[in-house]
Amino acid sequence: MLTRPSLLAALALAVTLALPASPALAAPQAGSGPAGVSVDDDLGRLLAERGLIGTLEQAGLAVRNQTSELVFNAMGFLGVPYRRGGTTAETGFDCSGFVRAIFEQTAGMVLPRRAKEQAAATEVIDKRDLKPGDLVFFNTMKKAFSHVGIYVGDGKFIHSPKPGAEVRVEDMAGSYWVRRFDGARRVVTGAPATDTAPASSR
Repeated sequence: MLTRPSLLAALALAVTLALPASPALAAPQAGSGPAGVSVDDDLGRLLAERGLIGTLEQAGLAVRNQTSELVFNAMGFLGVPYRRGGTTAETGFDCSGFVRAIFEQTAGMVLPRRAKEQAAATEVIDKRDLKPGDLVFFNTMKKAFSHVGIYVGDGKFIHSPKPGAEVRVEDMAGSYWVRRFDGARRVVTGAPATDTAPASSR
């Protein structure tokens, strides 16, 4: 596992890259309806009376907290060695095993086992819309979606790269990754689980 200096570095990086809090929901702007009735104020008052504004704010906070926790948790595994078919810190991780373990431990979500299946089971997003906690896929074995990592912000992702390497953070702008980028995905609630067989791809 991580030594104290490397753990402190991981925590510092996690705090730096964690998703920033979004501004609170803006107050409704006044707009005049018939007979001078302020339509937006009435809508805002109705939402407040029914407790919907607070509910929406709490839901947004929960998503932000979970995303930050996911990135923070992933950073805690920096330095864990790569192992083909590995799914735990004790045995080591392959790429999809790392992603699956992080989401299961942090969000209680069981993703499919293989990178290609994870791509198929998650929501397609544009690269420009990437947020911390999203998945990034690469073609590293002359097969589409053969490698996966977790986006941590600032154009960087964390992953378990290859035999002989360890879980690490890399820049997506690097020429190797730019040439092999396959797409971005977002994990949504209720993502289906599949088999638990060892992965055949990294």
